[in-house]
Amino acid sequence: MLALVLTRTAGWTALSRLPPSRWRVSSFATMTGADGDGALEGGASAERTLEPGTVYVVATPIGNLEDLTLRAIRTLRQADVVASEDTRVTLPLLRHLGAQPSALLSHHEHNLRTAIPKLLEHALAGRSVAVVSDAGTPGISDPGAELAAACAERGVPLVPVPGACAAVAGLSVSGFRASEYVFLGFLPRTGKARKQLVAEAAAEARAVVLYEAPHRLLATLGDLAAAGAAERDILCARELTKRHEELHRGTVAAAAAHYAASAAAREGRVRGEFTLVLAPIGGEETARRAAEELESQQERAAAMVAERLAAGESVSRVAKEVAAELDLAKKEVYTTALRLKEELGGEAGGEAKD
Repeated sequence: MLALVLTRTAGWTALSRLPPSRWRVSSFATMTGADGDGALEGGASAERTLEPGTVYVVATPIGNLEDLTLRAIRTLRQADVVASEDTRVTLPLLRHLGAQPSALLSHHEHNLRTAIPKLLEHALAGRSVAVVSDAGTPGISDPGAELAAACAERGVPLVPVPGACAAVAGLSVSGFRASEYVFLGFLPRTGKARKQLVAEAAAEARAVVLYEAPHRLLATLGDLAAAGAAERDILCARELTKRHEELHRGTVAAAAAHYAASAAAREGRVRGEFTLVLAPIGGEETARRAAEELESQQERAAAMVAERLAAGESVSRVAKEVAAELDLAKKEVYTTALRLKEELGGEAGGEAKD
């Protein structure tokens, strides 16, 4: 069995925020012998090499270096090419692991048009390529999805090397029933797209996971409250896996008040990166919303029926067409049409057809 020995000198913090001198990787210690041939559970060799011409999507820690998996370490040490969101962040990690790829390439949202063809070229030439983001899993609110799609299109093998993910970490400690959840990542900063996505999050019955930067947290909590989620439970997970990790639970309105007070005490600043988990809506709330939606549809149907009857259309035709347009039961709309026809002082003009 293999163990990675990491020496801590200043607490577990994101590698990108520590100078290289503050961390070092001592060694791979082989518990079954000094020859490096010890086997991992399941019989996989610790010295197993990467497949040529393959792209490995590698998760890196979101804060705590101990979350780097043994498989990720081996992959980064053996890869011919490493594609990094920010080479300034990844280079210290590679140095500490003793990784010396033949090429370290930049791969981020602003250079995908040029980066993806270069990475495909390396893979098609038979080189192994490891793709990382600054923290967490590539493709999850980080660059990676476009490259994976391009690999699939060109027939380049893809291999996931899973590990840390803030969304999953937040869900795991939320205490919410989240066998189903919606992941929205970072909301748009402004405009119609942001307003629409906030409304969708507030209306979503399943658990919802959002990422947010500290300077936009209060605005996001305020927008969620204004969109109807003020009394919905939320977990605000700050600085997950890092030294100042904090989990705050309460309603959206209470969380907004808590962090507003915290900001006031810190010269108007909220600190730390956030993972927000909105609780799923309970059965009673779901039923209440469904009843409100049905009532709204019935009111709309009545208004449409009254307008068309006043224009001289027959009860049968009006009931059939309005029911189809609003996806309501034709019998119910027909009953409404008969009542309104009577109130208008006319005769019913047709028979209900199921």
